[in-house]
Amino acid sequence: MKKIFDIFRIRREERWLALVVLVALLALNALVLCKYYDLFTPITRWYWPLFIHNFHISGFDPITYSVVSDWLAGYNVYRHPLLAFYMYVPYLINMGLMKLTGYNCALYIAVIIQMFCAFYSMVFLYRIFREVIEVRRADATVLTLFFFSFAYVMVAAIVPDHFIISMMLLLIALYISGRRMKSGRSFKTWQTVLYFILTAGTSLNNGLKIFLAALFVNRRHFFRLRFLLLGVILPSALIWGTARVTYAKLVWPREMAQKKAKEEKKAREAKKAEEARMADVAKKAEEAKMAEAKKTAATTASLANNKGGDTAKVAADTVKKPTAVQHKTPAKAKRVRQGRPIGNGEFLRWTDITTSRVQSIVENLFGESIQLHQKHLLEDEFRQRPMIVHYSSWLNYVVEALVVLLFIVGMWCGRHSRFFWLCLSWFGLDMLLHVGMGFGLNEVYIMSAHWIFIIPIAVGFALLHLPKRFVAPVRYGVGLLTLYLWVYNVALIVKYLL
Repeated sequence: MKKIFDIFRIRREERWLALVVLVALLALNALVLCKYYDLFTPITRWYWPLFIHNFHISGFDPITYSVVSDWLAGYNVYRHPLLAFYMYVPYLINMGLMKLTGYNCALYIAVIIQMFCAFYSMVFLYRIFREVIEVRRADATVLTLFFFSFAYVMVAAIVPDHFIISMMLLLIALYISGRRMKSGRSFKTWQTVLYFILTAGTSLNNGLKIFLAALFVNRRHFFRLRFLLLGVILPSALIWGTARVTYAKLVWPREMAQKKAKEEKKAREAKKAEEARMADVAKKAEEAKMAEAKKTAATTASLANNKGGDTAKVAADTVKKPTAVQHKTPAKAKRVRQGRPIGNGEFLRWTDITTSRVQSIVENLFGESIQLHQKHLLEDEFRQRPMIVHYSSWLNYVVEALVVLLFIVGMWCGRHSRFFWLCLSWFGLDMLLHVGMGFGLNEVYIMSAHWIFIIPIAVGFALLHLPKRFVAPVRYGVGLLTLYLWVYNVALIVKYLL
């Protein structure tokens, strides 16, 4: 047990970097606390609508706030099968704090979780550079800071969503995989099952990355019948079965109750509207009857006064004139939130086969993920933000091009590394999911924490294998990019939160 927790011990050479990142995380999370403290800390009865309707930082969902405040299987159980259960202990802690303080401490508990996961993401990425790739200490430090300068790494570290948890679990798995590759050791069955349950329980698609890691580490031994049955098929069945049972026992009854309540409310509103409509019709009929009676009386009086004069004209005047045609104002077109999906199932409805991939890659995948857009800053795509937002300055595109160029060079330099091919397999899985199938393509940047660590890892291989005359320009270029991205992204995040 001591050996398991020993990997979380901060080593001497990591302390200064750890301190810098910790201070930055404290400052950014403090801004979120200040923004939502008054609104979210009072104890109330209806937490779900309170958090969902009032928390606005990009497309992230504050479901963790709700689950920790009033426990329920609030996450999508098919995409996050065990995440709600992982949050049960934080929920119990919050219940105790509520009784002691008289305040809902969900914000503080979420911040602790976020900071812990972000902090150790930094630690394990640094160790990947030092122990797996084996770059210089200074290069490992800069590359780690380069990673944390990315916009949606920063944002993921300050929002109550699952992405920062997934990022830490993936980097731990990547670090352990790299160490085992270097030592020639394989993953044991129980280790694969443990990593899979922790990772897939948080985000199901990331569980596949654990199997890929086992494949690259164990190689042909991965295909042994015993390992496939106990290490792959059995945990997959358990995760899926848990998701099905959770949905049937916890989610479905709640959804049916909510549906019934909505239908009853809709029926009541429809009944009231019909009663009001009938009353209005009766009132208008009575008014029309009275008006007709007055017109008849006036006509009779006019005929009597004219003594048989031009009755035709009088009669013509009594004919009801046609009213002007009322042109209905066309309804405002509904804003398109995403392209046409492959299907309407639980997963397929989130896919997209029509949105431009080129624009999405430029502006979102390698754009917003790394540099925030000044227009529609951190807006939710499901509320105000358009699917595609363009940068205001050409400088942003230059920076994006440089980062992508470094990534491509790094991929070439790391092409002989089995560890880097493992990283590429994870990246390829995400690209197949997001760019190929279009899953979550409308806001693909919020999922960057699942894959974007491959960029600094690729740059690490570039610094290790490039000819010496190119190493210095790349090293200083990465340093300048890191400084620029930290200043640029932090300034915009602070601007939004203040």
